[in-house]
Amino acid sequence: MPYDASRIVILDRDGVINRDSEAYIKSLEEWQPYPSSIEAIARLTRAGLTVAVATNQSGIARGFYDEATLSLMHAELRRRVQEAGGNIAHIAYCPHGPGDACDCRKPLPGLLEQIREALGLDNLKGSWMVGDSLRDLQAGEPMGCRPVLVRTGKGSQTEAKGVGLEGTLVFDDLAGFTDWLLANERP
Repeated sequence: MPYDASRIVILDRDGVINRDSEAYIKSLEEWQPYPSSIEAIARLTRAGLTVAVATNQSGIARGFYDEATLSLMHAELRRRVQEAGGNIAHIAYCPHGPGDACDCRKPLPGLLEQIREALGLDNLKGSWMVGDSLRDLQAGEPMGCRPVLVRTGKGSQTEAKGVGLEGTLVFDDLAGFTDWLLANERP
């Protein structure tokens, strides 16, 4: 079944799906989803939307954890979402640090380009980009994504700065956005 870009929701991970930490999420034990986020993802999926994840994981480049540990976290995320009746179509991650000159670290759009390719789309115009930081939203701009800021994670601080949020929808958390989207989106 071909994907419809306007029915794709791209989520940042840390601070949107799970609690964030200034010390990085370095293990499966430290990966703690927000109570309502797993069900929100499942609700989006059950409503016929496609959910993908785009996440910077510079803790790998910094030596705090490895890709095998990240895979365990993502397997647990997928397991919990599937258990709730949902699905994550693709998880794109950037393992690089800020100085690595890659094209995938948000605010660059490389992770969204990976998602676009994985889903076999010509573009992501009209997709939703949900994040808790300005760089999440900036990654979606050149791809034509509609920006959504959640106040979880670093979202409240991002909102308080008020810079670069023109045209951005703001919600308390992923569940709040999901409630709004499912009430306002046409199938």
